[in-house]
Amino acid sequence: MKSWLIDMDGVLVHEGTALPGAAEFLGKLEEKGMPHLILTNNSIFTTRDLSERLKTSGLEVPPERIWTSALSTARFLAQQSDSRRAFVVGEAGLTTALYEEGFVMTAADPEFVVLGETRTYSFEQITTAIRLIQRGARFIATNPDATGPSADGDLPATGAVAAMIEKATGRSPFFLGKPNPVMLRNGLNRIEAHSEETSIVGDRMDTDIIAGVEAGLTTYLVLTGSTAREDIAKFPFRPDHVLDSIADLIDHL
Repeated sequence: MKSWLIDMDGVLVHEGTALPGAAEFLGKLEEKGMPHLILTNNSIFTTRDLSERLKTSGLEVPPERIWTSALSTARFLAQQSDSRRAFVVGEAGLTTALYEEGFVMTAADPEFVVLGETRTYSFEQITTAIRLIQRGARFIATNPDATGPSADGDLPATGAVAAMIEKATGRSPFFLGKPNPVMLRNGLNRIEAHSEETSIVGDRMDTDIIAGVEAGLTTYLVLTGSTAREDIAKFPFRPDHVLDSIADLIDHL
């Protein structure tokens, strides 16, 4: 049975509005009993928050069908740490995920500095993060996306802020969201799927598609998000399929 990993922003929704075909695609997956999971690099919101936001847009997706870069980060760090102490720059999605893995959020001798998505970056927080990394804390970031979408155009995202901290410290972050295969393995394990029987649907060549290529998944690029058709040639790899929108995927099920 075919399994599916599906990106959220730019594939299912755009600026809080469901994209054409998204509801029908998800409905057909449920109707056919096909294992699937929504994978998102968004670390701002908890899965319950995201489920509610999708519901508002007209899409019924229970929290257990969603896996975020925040959850991937927290799960990985819990396996890497004994002290479970972290200084966190991020929102509820990230702090909740770390809390549920037993972490204490502190600026006092943390083992990790964890950077996630937020709309309220402060100079003070970033300065603290830089100094803690300089003292030996390990630098972790939820995802490498340099920009995020808004109604008025691109916003600086986690990757852009991580670059600033890297420039100041000389230390590169370890990213746990897409395209890190850790996040895809998390997703495959959650739906008990194997890579050779799974497809990934995304709108970004530099996160969704490369992650699928490296993990051996069938890749579908949709052009309703961050990538235009002419952008594909800029990358040294190709998706297996390029579609105008997720509506064109319904017949592939």
